[in-house]
Amino acid sequence: MRRLTFAEIDDLRTQYGKSVLLFITDRCPVGCAHCSVDSRPDSPMVTDYELFDEVLAGILDTPGIELVGISGGEPFVERRALPLAVSRLREGGKDVTVFTSGYWASGERCQPWIAAVLRQVGTVFLSTDSFHLGSVNRERFRRAAGFVADAGCRIVVQLLDQPETQDFVRETLTELYGADWERHADVNLIPALRVGRGRDVFQIQPRRPLDRWKPCRATKAPTIRYDGVLIGCCNEALILGAGPEELRRRARNRAEVSAALRSFETAPLLRAVAAVPMSMLAELPGLAELGDRPYDNICAPCWRAHDIVARDPRTSAAVAALAGMLP
Repeated sequence: MRRLTFAEIDDLRTQYGKSVLLFITDRCPVGCAHCSVDSRPDSPMVTDYELFDEVLAGILDTPGIELVGISGGEPFVERRALPLAVSRLREGGKDVTVFTSGYWASGERCQPWIAAVLRQVGTVFLSTDSFHLGSVNRERFRRAAGFVADAGCRIVVQLLDQPETQDFVRETLTELYGADWERHADVNLIPALRVGRGRDVFQIQPRRPLDRWKPCRATKAPTIRYDGVLIGCCNEALILGAGPEELRRRARNRAEVSAALRSFETAPLLRAVAAVPMSMLAELPGLAELGDRPYDNICAPCWRAHDIVARDPRTSAAVAALAGMLP
């Protein structure tokens, strides 16, 4: 089992067919005001375990996948589904990472089932910032980090660019590992996302013209939810029903899961978005209108392009021709 660094995980995410994100639950007890997927304590969980088993089997049946990230929601609310998923994936030879708030570290001892899960996980992404503190205070975060370290996992702490929080995280990692903590852990600053509940919290970000947007590497790492809904990138709003249908698939069994994952890899527009700047796409027939406004994220012009391609055969053919020339 590899204890992958953040850089190694990021590299796998940018290679076709190497990684997939398993969105294992919509539920989360933390209730952060900035949650990008609007997770709540009463949001849906895994209920159809036959379908969930097919989702896991489909991932395992798809050649080339090395890494499965498990996110939500909060994965550790899934007392049955999370241990099942981690065990199945590890038995299938996959590296596993888990994204968590650490809310589960409520006592001085790690719950045995959680410790058993952590021992099968190579890297744990722990999130903290001022929004988490109401439910996961600093002492609880310290305990979670300690339990993760005791299990032998590498830690990646994800946080917003908040200087006070950064100082606390570095102090915590130094307490755990000493001055050379970077041998065992990484710190990854993440942007403030104005999606989900975050739309009502964060200030409107400056919009940028089309020629300022680089290719989107996230289109090389699809996401699959526990109920068989798949999307071709990391934008979880698509799983919740927003955006173009062309970026979504629905699978009912392992064969359909595997076929959907492969279809994202060969989808012409997704391949183009991953490889060329959006401004270059706008030079293709029918896509000039992409340049008529600035955008606050790369998803907006991508979604517009998918809508245009879906209704215009000429544009679809031009995108397919471009994708055919890409390596």
